[in-house]
Amino acid sequence: MIELVQVNKSYSGKVKAVDDLTLTVPAGEIVGFLGPNGAGKTTTLKMLTGILNPDSGSIRINGLELHREPIRVKEQIGFVPDSPDIFLRLKGIEYLRFMADLYRVGGAERRQRIEEYTARFEMAEVLGNKIQSYSHGMRQKIVLIGALLHDPAVWILDEPLTGLDPKSSFLLKEILRSEAGKGKTVFFSTHVLDVAERLCDRVAIIHKGRLLFDGTIAAMRDHFKADESLEKMFLEMTEDE
Repeated sequence: MIELVQVNKSYSGKVKAVDDLTLTVPAGEIVGFLGPNGAGKTTTLKMLTGILNPDSGSIRINGLELHREPIRVKEQIGFVPDSPDIFLRLKGIEYLRFMADLYRVGGAERRQRIEEYTARFEMAEVLGNKIQSYSHGMRQKIVLIGALLHDPAVWILDEPLTGLDPKSSFLLKEILRSEAGKGKTVFFSTHVLDVAERLCDRVAIIHKGRLLFDGTIAAMRDHFKADESLEKMFLEMTEDE
């Protein structure tokens, strides 16, 4: 479970990127985090993972206060950032071994997971190549595999479908649904509203740092009193603001 309570974050003391955000993401659900560019999505996800510190408010992951027990919290998180351009000089296998070392995944368990996920994402043949030689989609896949290796209880993903080919995109969506079915927490941002509509149990919409909506798409349709697509409701909601 993810819990944010009255979380605020400003840049340079002036621009308020996240404004009094209170949001709960329950275990066993897939929650899509939606908003226009600059709405505060990436800032929120970076605060959840400890990359950024909030100015005020509290963040709890599975009951643990992030600011009090940052290492224990991070051990439970699998994070996919908005850019896969990291550790470019490492070979694919070196990056995966590094991630396994970081989360203390060793022995047969490490080998089995690397073999399984690199086969499923069709990356086994390029593990000996440096990440800088990979396409954007291949870099996205190696980062996803690295986030999977320690079997995290909480998934936090920032635009995870960007650059993926249709087969890998379908596979990732299957994995997300499977993980949520096991009681894991899945929270991801996306601009692909059709995917959010089909995949998510709930959506949270943020705009100019403030939460506009948190609930099911059915509840959103009740609010608009119309059987409209998520895309149309999203545009109406953010344009009104």
